[in-house]
Amino acid sequence: MKIGVSSYSYNKLNLNAIEIVHKAKEMGIDYIEFSGLPNPPENVNMIDYAKQVREECAKVGLTILNYPVGADFINRGLEDEIERLKGEVDVAKALGSPMMRHDASAGYGKRDDGAKGFDQALPVLIEGYTAVTEYAESLGIKTMVENHGYFCQDSDRIERLITGVGHPNFGLLLDIGNFLCVDEDPVKAVGRLLPYVFHVHAKDFHFKSGDTPNPGEGWFMTRGGNYIRGAIVGHGVVPVVQCLRLLDKSGYDGVISIEFEGIEDPIRGIRIGKENLENYIKMI
Repeated sequence: MKIGVSSYSYNKLNLNAIEIVHKAKEMGIDYIEFSGLPNPPENVNMIDYAKQVREECAKVGLTILNYPVGADFINRGLEDEIERLKGEVDVAKALGSPMMRHDASAGYGKRDDGAKGFDQALPVLIEGYTAVTEYAESLGIKTMVENHGYFCQDSDRIERLITGVGHPNFGLLLDIGNFLCVDEDPVKAVGRLLPYVFHVHAKDFHFKSGDTPNPGEGWFMTRGGNYIRGAIVGHGVVPVVQCLRLLDKSGYDGVISIEFEGIEDPIRGIRIGKENLENYIKMI
């Protein structure tokens, strides 16, 4: 397994994509994914900008892994969102990314026509992901869902979505930390989803019980009312080593991308997380 980084990790520095390329390379990183293309120049054509970023990565020797973008098939209208995401696939192609992750939905929220849950959403999500991944396949790009947010997060929901689409071009961006957002044990969730993994995020969280007072700035609530806060990889409660062992045993030999969202300085957080991951990979 190799170590990479998500551009999302640098968000607090307010850098553009070209600046992130050079910062990552300075830190000894060889693999990168772009969570969108942050801070593009005004009035830029995104296809052209993606090509510029791709050229810059080639110059410094940085391999592009993935292009994650937001999406919502439920609240934005299925057909419109499919067409918009096909446009994002075109950006991924210009970027030279072999994979693209996009979201599913944040859920229905409060509705006048009664509560609707994941079972009602699933057929729509399957239709949306199928259409996008079939288009992406024609351009040589794999697509992924990530366990992300509160709605399309639980391991059973993710598995039902992936098997429902049932397409070899569609799989999982596995975030080993995000399961805590819905109070699910990361080890059990990772073990369940190993057959579907295309790519992996290394993320860690600090945790406090919902029985305690709100810890304040930097913390947010899980679906079950506990508190978590982004941590440097290895500093939180996510069983990172055990998750890596499971991935190794399953035969995963791709890249583990650091996705840092702690309150510490991002450069320090990424650096320490990278050092810890290097040691953990040696251990397994």
